[in-house]
Amino acid sequence: MFFNSWDNIYRTVIVGICSYLLLILVLRISGKRTLSKMNAFDLIVTVALGSTLATILLNKKVALVEGFTAFCVLIGLQYLVAWTSVHSKTVSKLIKSNPTLLYYKGSYLHDEMKKERVLEVEILQAARSQGLSSLEQAEAVVLESDGSFSVIKKSDKEGSSTLQNISKK
Repeated sequence: MFFNSWDNIYRTVIVGICSYLLLILVLRISGKRTLSKMNAFDLIVTVALGSTLATILLNKKVALVEGFTAFCVLIGLQYLVAWTSVHSKTVSKLIKSNPTLLYYKGSYLHDEMKKERVLEVEILQAARSQGLSSLEQAEAVVLESDGSFSVIKKSDKEGSSTLQNISKK
């Protein structure tokens, strides 16, 4: 239960180092998009890569070359879908969500908040994170496609607002 053999330990260390280096290599080759801020699709690919890495490390029946092939397939598909979404509005709409306005000029947009499952307290937290003492100082709050909140502060000059990005926690 606590220890099977030194061979298992050696295999885990060697395969772990090799698969880690191969994963880094494939991620670097695939470009910045693979490592960028994640939308839902990117999150799924990242979780799948982690699961693949764990399987390579712990399952003796999966050879390193098979795991490397799985890395390449997942990252290749992610690259293909990202490339296609740049060149096709239809695919882009399927893959990426649009930003959603949640608060505007003193009013919560409750229908949008309900659709996005966001509470008023989360919008207030976003404003406080930007140093605002109340939402009266905010022109708008937007839920971005990556899950972060953007707060557009009211400014002293009409027509000019400052956009501040806030990570959703």
